[in-house]
Amino acid sequence: MTSADNATRHRYGVLGASAAVVVAGTLGLVSLADAATESDGLAAFDPGLTAEAVSHRTPVLTAVARALTFIGNTPVLVTLTIVTALILWRWTRSWRIPAVLLVAMIGSSVLTTGLKTLIGRSRPDVSLVLGPVTHSFAFPSGHTLNSTVFFITVAALVWERIRRPRNRAAILAVAVLMSIGIGLSRVYLGYHWATDVLAGWTVAVVWLAIVLNVAAFVRARSGPPAGDVATGNG
Repeated sequence: MTSADNATRHRYGVLGASAAVVVAGTLGLVSLADAATESDGLAAFDPGLTAEAVSHRTPVLTAVARALTFIGNTPVLVTLTIVTALILWRWTRSWRIPAVLLVAMIGSSVLTTGLKTLIGRSRPDVSLVLGPVTHSFAFPSGHTLNSTVFFITVAALVWERIRRPRNRAAILAVAVLMSIGIGLSRVYLGYHWATDVLAGWTVAVVWLAIVLNVAAFVRARSGPPAGDVATGNG
């Protein structure tokens, strides 16, 4: 079997796995949305989980949670996206790489707004909130969804351009920990129910599977752009 055959089999294998992720994630999201609307299923545990998070508040944890939730704010993520896109363009000298990040983030924002409006779920009582009160809908958590898409997309875009396994692992670990931390901070600070955050992660995974696979397909069809080479620096 030739290397081209192996590459084709690998590509179809990745596509099959990604399609399974999209289907499973979509079904999971529908289940979460139904539970959030009916206050049953996993959503029945939300009040207890919120009460548990509130009971463990400390000055140190609150400071950490506020810092994490600040990073997930829309103005901060917009700034990070623009700056990162410019850095990626300078690094690769290709418009494709930053374009993937921009498309991922624009789509993430649209999904956040659309799903919030569609589900129309109320947030926890304002008495639980540590910080400025917001009156937008709760499901899914926009901080969780958008920050997860941002950090995982950036990690994926630089993954193939870094050879050292230690640096790859570090980048992936930071992306995952930031995504998890920002999501948990939203429950801790009283802005979201746990299922809002879980839905944010679920939508993010589905959207990432679509965006990154489309980007890989386009790259495979057109070939790597000039300057798109791996580097040992991290």
